Amino acid sequence: MKNRDEILAGAGVNTRLAHAGNDPADYHGFVNPPVVHASTVLFPNAATMEKRAQKYTYGTRGTPTTDALCAAIDELEGSAGTILVPSGLAAVTVPFLAFLSAGDHALIVDSVYHPTRHFCDTMLKRLGVSVEYYDPAIGAGIEALIRPNTRLVHTEAPGSNTFEMQDIPAIAAAAHKHGAVVSMDNTWATPLYFRPLDFGVDISIHAATKYPAGHSDVLFGTVSANAAHWEQLHETQITLGTCASPDDAYQVLRGLRTMGVRLERHQESALELARWLEGVDDVSRVLHPALPSFPGHALWKRDFKGASGIFSIVLKGRAPERYKAKAHAFLDALGIFGLGYSWGGFECLAVHVGLGDRRVAKGPEEGPVLRLQIGLEDVKDIKADIERGLAAARAV
Repeated sequence: MKNRDEILAGAGVNTRLAHAGNDPADYHGFVNPPVVHASTVLFPNAATMEKRAQKYTYGTRGTPTTDALCAAIDELEGSAGTILVPSGLAAVTVPFLAFLSAGDHALIVDSVYHPTRHFCDTMLKRLGVSVEYYDPAIGAGIEALIRPNTRLVHTEAPGSNTFEMQDIPAIAAAAHKHGAVVSMDNTWATPLYFRPLDFGVDISIHAATKYPAGHSDVLFGTVSANAAHWEQLHETQITLGTCASPDDAYQVLRGLRTMGVRLERHQESALELARWLEGVDDVSRVLHPALPSFPGHALWKRDFKGASGIFSIVLKGRAPERYKAKAHAFLDALGIFGLGYSWGGFECLAVHVGLGDRRVAKGPEEGPVLRLQIGLEDVKDIKADIERGLAAARAV
């Protein structure tokens, strides 16, 4: 492509996704970059080897394949650099290890992804880091929780399972006033619908297992940093050796090409079903930030460009001791929805949400919470499947 950078700078999102990350001219005209499997990299002479005076020095430090994906992610995020790690959880834990030390204090949103909480309550605690969980609705009020030793504020919007929104710019401003690093798990929106670094976040985290890969067959994470924090993040990854495989990097790069059109379909289908479910008698609440009825809708509308394909519903429960039986009846009656963790793939998935780990943001209590990942199937078929689940739950 002639004048490639200039043309892509003003292009639409799907055009940029189709061309970001590699230039076919670099690979004899082949559209996709090669998958370079590497551990050892040879040097032409001893002096070059001693000084590591060449672009590639060892497989853990990058290959043309991983560089192509990093370049694409940087373009989407507006970041100074991106590291690739083997899972979404590693995308959270590596920056935590990069910016936290013994004696530090970290503020973690209470609606956080549960494995992140487990890491904080076990590994960080063992390493001497004090962790405090805060209400996702706190906004600028988070300043009252910041201590002299607060080094990191972690955000996630929308929150896991119950989709609470956060005032990211207000939280970032308060944290930066006291010298704390701000990280954000932005997996739900992807950089297509929200760019954290544009709103004051320092470290943008994604489980690329989800929408970037898109096909339920890759475990992957990306972490992107602004210029002030890139070197420390990168050095930590090198020190820990948490590199991602070139095959998986290639699959994620391939998934990026269609992520825009897939997200449009996920968003459209999920919103149609969420609106329908708001009017269903068996449903107490629909937890979807793009619905005007949702408490955090104004924040979503202010900051986000779109919504993805995952949300939750709260069934009308009556007797708390029957919540689990009601949820299981719903799940077991489904035929199109699979029962499985993760999301962001092409298929519908459902799971009974557990909120027993919450400390501040307790979540709905009027009935069982069911998280629905809306896939690429036809909406009429998905709706019929949900109706089967609702009928079975009604009978409990």
